Amino acid sequence: MEPNVQDTETPTTPQSAGIKNEPSGAIAPASSPAAGQEWQEWLEPVSEFLAKLPDYLGKFFSDYQQPLITVGLIIAGIITVKLTLALLSAINDVPLLAPVFELVGIAYTAWFVYRYLLQSKTRSELVQEFHNLKAEVLGQTESKS
Repeated sequence: MEPNVQDTETPTTPQSAGIKNEPSGAIAPASSPAAGQEWQEWLEPVSEFLAKLPDYLGKFFSDYQQPLITVGLIIAGIITVKLTLALLSAINDVPLLAPVFELVGIAYTAWFVYRYLLQSKTRSELVQEFHNLKAEVLGQTESKS
């Protein structure tokens, strides 16, 4: 039992339907040479600006060198502080590492007190070392009166 299939042909009259019968893939030609001139009008100022851009940037950096250095140092300082805090937080999260660092700090403090602060002779030695370091850093020589 097969159904009866009838082929119905529709008349193909492109003129009556208002359909253009052009081959597929045809590209319409450019509308006019004025369109190319419009692009040239847009491209000319852009190309001039891009040609002068290195000069503009050089003048900008030479005029604002000190503020740019200051801003750069501030940004670098902020990044350094954030990285340091992240590193300390990561170290603090490691089990038993924070207490070990506390013990090392306590031991070093005890050694420093024993070495430099308990006796008068060693205290004067510490003061002399401090004055020598201060003179090195500041570039001054002490005049004793």
